[in-house]
Amino acid sequence: MTTEKKTSTKTSSMGSLMEASRGRSEFSGHGGALGAAGYIDPNDQSLNVDFLGQRNDTLSVDPPEDGFGEIRIGAAWDNKIVQDTSFIGKLLKRTRPVDIDLDLGILYELKDGRRGAIQAFGDLLGAYNEAPYLSLSGDERTGDSEGEDEYVHLNGQHWPEIKRILIYVYIYQGALDWAMVRPQIQIRIPDNKPMVVTLSSHQKGLGLCAIAGIENVRDGMRISNYTEYFPGHAEMDRAFGFGIEWVGGHKTV
Repeated sequence: MTTEKKTSTKTSSMGSLMEASRGRSEFSGHGGALGAAGYIDPNDQSLNVDFLGQRNDTLSVDPPEDGFGEIRIGAAWDNKIVQDTSFIGKLLKRTRPVDIDLDLGILYELKDGRRGAIQAFGDLLGAYNEAPYLSLSGDERTGDSEGEDEYVHLNGQHWPEIKRILIYVYIYQGALDWAMVRPQIQIRIPDNKPMVVTLSSHQKGLGLCAIAGIENVRDGMRISNYTEYFPGHAEMDRAFGFGIEWVGGHKTV
């Protein structure tokens, strides 16, 4: 059963979110990241954040009179600490973060029918001031900076031209075990509380998860938790009906 609620709080919680992200472990990787500089603990009740933690949870945001400003869609994850199984690691009882590298991606559909993908793999970086009004600009590799590990900027002034977007995360390398990293999608819309979509279940063996979607409803936004796993981009595309041609994870021209 879908839970629906309207956002009305105008209080910014960036300070508390930044404080919550301090002191995370270092990470590095390709495209995405191996770590959690921006991970927000869903159990921290002190944060002024809206969490969508169950599949089919939805949250609606009414369009401002002057339109949306810059919207930031970020991915963060919390690498689990495990025992170092090397000879020296066992001898010294060392631990290490799980070696999993994730990337953020978006499928989009514009109202004029154009469809495509935004992701680091294949250098599909998008554009902010022209269609599709989505630009991949995050590639955090050190873990020292605050905020999400990787993010996409959405030009909210052009939101009326966008029909829908699908937000996904895929494991670029490492064990296909989502419980090891617990990724989350963070959506920051000006003058609204941050919205965080977390996985309602974890699965092994499938390398791609459609975590969230944003639909244009009378130029407002309806944000949904999907938490659906797929073996690849083409299977996810077919499930959500975008109709993009894929070759080995690349969108074909």
